[in-house]
Amino acid sequence: MEQRTQFYIDGQWVSPAGQGTIEVFSPTDGALLATVPQGNAADADKAVTAARGAFDAWSVTPAAERAAYLKKIQESLKARADEIAKTITLEMGMPYKFSQRIQVGSPTASFGMYSKMLADFPFEEKVGNSKVVREAVGVVAAITPWNYPLHQIAAKVAAALAAGCTVVLKPSEVAPLNAFLLAEIIHAAGVPAGVFNLITGYGPVVGEAMVTHREVDMVSFTGSTRAGTRVSELASATVKRVALELGGKSAAIILDDADFNVAVKGVVGNCYLNSGQTCTAHTRMLVPATRYAEAAKLAVEAAQAYRVGDPMAEGVTLGPLASKMQQDRVRDYIGKGIAEGCELLTGGADLPEGVNPDGYYVKPTIFGKVKPDSSIAQEEIFGPVLSIISYADEEDAVSIANGTVYGLAGGVWSATDEHAEQVARRMRTGQVEINGGTFNMYAPFGGYKQSGNGRELGKYGLEDFLEFKAMQFRPAPKG
Repeated sequence: MEQRTQFYIDGQWVSPAGQGTIEVFSPTDGALLATVPQGNAADADKAVTAARGAFDAWSVTPAAERAAYLKKIQESLKARADEIAKTITLEMGMPYKFSQRIQVGSPTASFGMYSKMLADFPFEEKVGNSKVVREAVGVVAAITPWNYPLHQIAAKVAAALAAGCTVVLKPSEVAPLNAFLLAEIIHAAGVPAGVFNLITGYGPVVGEAMVTHREVDMVSFTGSTRAGTRVSELASATVKRVALELGGKSAAIILDDADFNVAVKGVVGNCYLNSGQTCTAHTRMLVPATRYAEAAKLAVEAAQAYRVGDPMAEGVTLGPLASKMQQDRVRDYIGKGIAEGCELLTGGADLPEGVNPDGYYVKPTIFGKVKPDSSIAQEEIFGPVLSIISYADEEDAVSIANGTVYGLAGGVWSATDEHAEQVARRMRTGQVEINGGTFNMYAPFGGYKQSGNGRELGKYGLEDFLEFKAMQFRPAPKG
């Protein structure tokens, strides 16, 4: 069992103010995997104070120097890729082969992207008789989730450091071990003391202490809409900038002219990635009513092809959920779907065959004949559960797709990209995949409505950590 006993604050590993610990459990078998310190408000204050002390010097460090630090971090992430992938698989359950590509590949690319971006990012521009400069917003409190733990950390930390901000990071207590590896890497890269600080603890204690701290200029939070609402309320007292990446209930619209063999399989794959624990997962598949039976048959075939089991085992394509609480939540939603009259096509709340009974596994599940206003079609489940919803025409499909409080992602499948784009433009959501278009780290990531505000990744993510300052000069005399 791994035991982490110190926080990374002001460039060194230090003992926490409190004596409590947080237990990290293996989703594969429920065994105790590790412990990390349980921080308190004093720890948060110490970390924020360190970040504030480092800000003035870091914010004016030349962009090329900041880029060099980010490049070193990227190279070290590459060098320790297998170790990090294994750590994330053990603590949150994504199959190892996917962790290598996604859970490590994505954050590694984020640090590299922002390192390159600093070479020519326009921190200054001339506008008439004004010089407009972009300056770091200040001390950033970054609070991150467990489903793509290092990816979400990197999306915030890499962009914030590139902008010249200093950071206090509180990772999820469910999957915190990868954050300690990143802290080791940042320390080895020689990043100045106080620029990056790591503490662990529970949201109502450490998280809220960070959000309410007067020396924190910005909060960047990824998590549930409920928690995001709380963050906004607390941060408003000190008028902080708040960036929120929250829940989703994304719809994939399969148009009548689409290739259903390709589209249905693509939607199922999107829904089941990371055992459904993806905020952008396409958990609602919208199909023409006249082709419901065809779509349902193809979806069941695709779902039943998944192999559930130990995420470190060869050939496993669906691992456990990240926690017992999440497993219980998903099972409850499956029961709710049945109780509300949705048709269970495959899967269910029972434990999958052949898995460790103490692990947090859920069968890949599909419901058919789901009403758009049912609980499983309106609420974020965060598990491998897909709802198939019929629509009458394209107008109806768009209405159903937009008919939730969320607006994070979506998809449209058609015989032509042009037709799909026409429908995608009508969807009130931050991202839309056209015919299975792949994720682009240089594009803005974020949502509409109760899916949050602000954007991450690409130049848009960097801009979220910058303030504008306009300096007016007297115009040159004429003549």
